[in-house]
Amino acid sequence: MKNPNVILITGASSGIGAALALNYAQRGIKLLLMGRDAARLAQIEQLCRAKGAAVKTSTIPVTDGPALRDQLLAWYDQEPIDLVVANAGISGGGLIRHGDHQSRFEEVMTINVNGTLNTILPLIGRMQQRRRGQIALMSSLAGYRGLPTAAAYSSSKVAIRALAESLRPVLARDGIGVSVIHPGFVKTPLTDVNPFWMPFLMTADKAAEKIRAGLAADRRQIAFPWPMVWLSRLIAFLPNAWADKFLARAPRKD
Repeated sequence: MKNPNVILITGASSGIGAALALNYAQRGIKLLLMGRDAARLAQIEQLCRAKGAAVKTSTIPVTDGPALRDQLLAWYDQEPIDLVVANAGISGGGLIRHGDHQSRFEEVMTINVNGTLNTILPLIGRMQQRRRGQIALMSSLAGYRGLPTAAAYSSSKVAIRALAESLRPVLARDGIGVSVIHPGFVKTPLTDVNPFWMPFLMTADKAAEKIRAGLAADRRQIAFPWPMVWLSRLIAFLPNAWADKFLARAPRKD
């Protein structure tokens, strides 16, 4: 969608979500920003208002389905939402040893997958009635194939990619665009804790520019940077035995 006027962004208190909010912020734009950190979200709100945007915020967790649904529908009924960026997510749950990572694994899946569903499902019906809207789902280059060194995170992002691929042809008949975003390494609080070298690491501001351009062009997949995209796709197409041996040596998230 080239010129969305009302934009909902979850996970907007930091990282890519905050950078997207600031990238879109300008006079005539209405931003609906959601984030867990009230203080940081308030800072992003002030910066977006300073750029001329009208802003509403909420700290309702994406895991609180009923409360989130009520808030999203209230916002939509006040003014229809053009673009939804389901960006909220966490990392971690990289390894599984004797079940000691079960709680972390479940937390990652609950926020990244259930939180995304809680964000988009209440709004799809409204968009279908209006026959207008765009949904952007945040996956990762780790979503092209399950990664043994990032089991929970990768599993959640593979699920998001599959969700986007499943929804896209169905919602296209109703005039709703669906894009899935596959970033590589982006400097955010999620990646700041990684103890390994991250090739082609880019700033959140640069990632936001690429995402906005891709959404404006209604691209089905928005993946970057290209060297990492091709490597990820190559690994996904390798015979499983070869890919398993290669990935077993990759850096671990935990």
